[in-house]
Amino acid sequence: MPFSRYMELCLYEPGLGYYARRASQFGRAGDFYTSSDVQAVFGRLLARQFDEMWRALGSPEQIEVLELGPGRGLFAQDVLDWSEKKFPQFFQAVHYELAENSPALRERLQATLPRHFQSGKASLSPSPSAAEAANRKDVSVPTEVVPSPRSSPTIVFANEFFDALPVEVVGSKGKLSIDVRNERWVETWAPASAKELEFLDRYSVHPEPGERVEVPWLAHQYMAGVAQSLERGFVIVVDYGYTRNEQLQGRHRGTVMTYRRHSASPNPYEAPGEQDITCHVNFTALASAAEQHGMHAHQLLTQSQFLIGIGESNQFADAFDECRLPEERAKVALQLKHLVTPAGLGETFHVLVASKGVDAASVDELSGLRFGRRQV
Repeated sequence: MPFSRYMELCLYEPGLGYYARRASQFGRAGDFYTSSDVQAVFGRLLARQFDEMWRALGSPEQIEVLELGPGRGLFAQDVLDWSEKKFPQFFQAVHYELAENSPALRERLQATLPRHFQSGKASLSPSPSAAEAANRKDVSVPTEVVPSPRSSPTIVFANEFFDALPVEVVGSKGKLSIDVRNERWVETWAPASAKELEFLDRYSVHPEPGERVEVPWLAHQYMAGVAQSLERGFVIVVDYGYTRNEQLQGRHRGTVMTYRRHSASPNPYEAPGEQDITCHVNFTALASAAEQHGMHAHQLLTQSQFLIGIGESNQFADAFDECRLPEERAKVALQLKHLVTPAGLGETFHVLVASKGVDAASVDELSGLRFGRRQV
């Protein structure tokens, strides 16, 4: 089977896959951290940016926030709670939808956000039917539901979502496939398809002898589906990744990694279903997919640039608002430092913002994009 199918089974197979059967992957006791696990400031800063985006769209009576792969729902909780407190007009207009197919995580989301579910402020996207799941023969359909067409203005938010979508792997011998011999996984190679080679021509590089590069075709398709579904709104992608120019410089070639108990490994065959399998995001391909369907992809930023841009105007008041003691401020300062400094997540993660049907002058006023423009 293609590597993409192997990766999909390991992560999403009902009852067996890493994400399908458990909800304890995140945080100190799990296998990895996300930015929302660090401290509520991440969600609070994004709530401020969402409020600005709502205003850039003309402060409509209704706006959707669609979060892809919301995990335990901590980010959604922080955004909704902080918006209710600090941005009441935006909170009144917003409906928050969570796109998650894992039964374990869907249950966890309802436990995290009971008040917002009961009030109708939050809801879960419909999951695929059993018949749809049974008919899936490959990964041509994304693991999460592609958003249906949306007439209301929408902000799509994806934090560490695209890195977990299955990828193909191409080496100098061709396209990687996985087989079983003598009860062991073995790698085999077959000719890469024309579609995969064209992807490398457009958005990536062809592997040198001994190298491997990924073809994240599914992520490209998914972004195209998201962009096509929107009439007006924004897409915000936060993830670790690269551009084609960086690959041309010899970086980010062969980025498949696994994470288990906060340890990283390049071996995806070690513990199928027991470890996360990820691949760095090709931001050149994502931006192109968005623009092919009417969106404008803005300058790629580091997470540091994006968050500092949002927080600098009020000296990160969102982060320190509820600190009453010096030791509380010191703790939050350390957590904020982890989000924005190169030693933490600030330079590892990048932010892609794309807009559609929004006045260009209004987009230029978004604080998250402002800091990056000054650095050019």
